[in-house]
Amino acid sequence: MTRPLPPLNALRAFEAAGRHENFSRAAEELGVAHSAISRHVRGLEHRLGVQLFRDLRRGVELTSDGQSYLARITPALDAISEATDEVGGVPEGRVTISSEPLFAQKVLMPRLSSLYDAFPEIDLRIEATTNLADMTRYEADLAVRFAHRGVLDVPSELLSDRPLYPFAAPTLRPEGWTEPDQLLAYRRYVERDGDTWARWARLAGSEAQFDTPTWRLETRMSLDAAILGLGVYLGSEECVADDLREGRLVRCFDIGLTDGAYHLVPREGGMRRKAVRATYRWLMEETEAFRSVPG
Repeated sequence: MTRPLPPLNALRAFEAAGRHENFSRAAEELGVAHSAISRHVRGLEHRLGVQLFRDLRRGVELTSDGQSYLARITPALDAISEATDEVGGVPEGRVTISSEPLFAQKVLMPRLSSLYDAFPEIDLRIEATTNLADMTRYEADLAVRFAHRGVLDVPSELLSDRPLYPFAAPTLRPEGWTEPDQLLAYRRYVERDGDTWARWARLAGSEAQFDTPTWRLETRMSLDAAILGLGVYLGSEECVADDLREGRLVRCFDIGLTDGAYHLVPREGGMRRKAVRATYRWLMEETEAFRSVPG
């Protein structure tokens, strides 16, 4: 039976442009010129006899016909990709992880060599950003997201639920602290927004009033300030593991405040690709020590 199939390049161009509703981003994803996307889409519209996109001042948007066609085309291309991937030998291709900057810099980056050694054909891209990737638009294959309470409203796997502990440079107080109030008298830095220092103080049995401000600097600067001996840092242990091992920081008290967890979110359909599955398993193995470990 002869199938009335449009050219594959036209389908790929339309599907990418439809997901992004942006020809430039589709061209970037597929590694072609903007004009090529436009040419393929217009040719497909002519072949189908319908308008798939309407022009807007800010770009393009799908018409109702375009939305219906995209809903059928995306799973079909995913299925072709999955079948092709299964036939192939080793995991290969680009994999994009969207992650909060601190987790990306302190957990992902130091462990990349093990991924490169195990899967040299995987082209891993890490996007360190506080903005949540839109997984429905293929902005990332995997996303590291933090939830203060409970679980996320999308399928995910627990990466780390380590409590928050106070950390400081060994030079800040070489003899250590015996009472929480001694520590709380120093400048305080915090990893996350909220009243975590006050909650930790109450957990530690302190009645400190916090007459001085708590500092939260961008990205990892709060942590860097503590490493420089400028104050005490309240943060999760997975993000200071290397600094503890290298002696740049010490844990001040073995009193941990439970405050949410990091989760790993796969893009819907993304796990069909062998490279994404391999990266997913790698990250779960690398973070195993950070899950439900007693303080």
